[in-house]
Amino acid sequence: MWQVAGQARAVSLLERSLTQGSLAHAYLFVGPRHVGKMTLARGLAQAVNCSSGEPPCGECGSCQRIALGKHPDVQVIGLTADENGKLRTEIGINQIKEVERSSNLPPFEGKYKVFIVDGAELLSNEAGNSLLKTLEEPADRVIFVLLTTDDRLLLPTVVSRCQRLELAPLPAGEIEAVLNGRPDIEPQKAKLLARLCHGCLGWALLAAADDGLLEQRAERINKLLEVVGADCEERFAYADWLATRFSQRRGLVWEVLDLWLDFWRDLMLVRLGCAGSITDIALGEALVQMAGDYSLAQIRTFIADIRTAREQLGRNASPRLVLEVLMLGIPERRGATGQTLAARFSVNYG
Repeated sequence: MWQVAGQARAVSLLERSLTQGSLAHAYLFVGPRHVGKMTLARGLAQAVNCSSGEPPCGECGSCQRIALGKHPDVQVIGLTADENGKLRTEIGINQIKEVERSSNLPPFEGKYKVFIVDGAELLSNEAGNSLLKTLEEPADRVIFVLLTTDDRLLLPTVVSRCQRLELAPLPAGEIEAVLNGRPDIEPQKAKLLARLCHGCLGWALLAAADDGLLEQRAERINKLLEVVGADCEERFAYADWLATRFSQRRGLVWEVLDLWLDFWRDLMLVRLGCAGSITDIALGEALVQMAGDYSLAQIRTFIADIRTAREQLGRNASPRLVLEVLMLGIPERRGATGQTLAARFSVNYG
């Protein structure tokens, strides 16, 4: 039984390939974080190594060991820590060379060896070119599964050697239904998480099990409100903080910018009279009160600025310069007097 939710097209294609004996030697699963790429990849690894008549059964010894990450023929390759315990920013050539050596050996106990490259867009140039050679001359009974949020960041020649499957975000209603089927999640929380996860069920399930994710979001929104109401010196200090983090934990900065996009998009929707369509329903009242502080033109321009900043960072522009320009573009409140935004509103998802 496939554990991934809402990806019927991808599952159907893989099932048909299994039935017809036409499995590709390499797959590329494309989709946002937490949409189900790893779950589907593990499901494929289970299916090709399952000992039951209807793979993946999820119950045989092979399926269970793969689910636990303990099967010797299924390996996940991703970012590793350096000698100081700091997470590296690339998947290096040595990791791929080890994969090449292992792929030339027969499966230890299963039918297939499966190598899952988590975050394939993070392959270094050397690692990507080395992997390409392996994909061009695949060994028998070996399957590669590359997971990525953006296949445009991979070598085109690597992409061309893979069968591409796109995993689309799920509708909020479908995610809410899944969450409501769990007795430990209250209906109001299910509704909130279904909106906040942007169609990625995995994130919603993580947030349901760990209140720390919502607490982290609240801290970031409160920081946003503080920065929006701050002077240039404080805004530049925040830009400096983000730029420093970008060189260490790039994903954190992407998450912050995505949250800023959510916030200003919601503010725009409220300004347009479409409050029922906002992402963060917990902020509804605060957004209504804030909407009058900004013109629609101001909000739209800043949303465009955030998107531009994301694109520039993706093209390896100077993080400090990009983020400082973004901070300069924060719109000024009309008739800004009295309490700051941070003083007027404090976000808490509890």
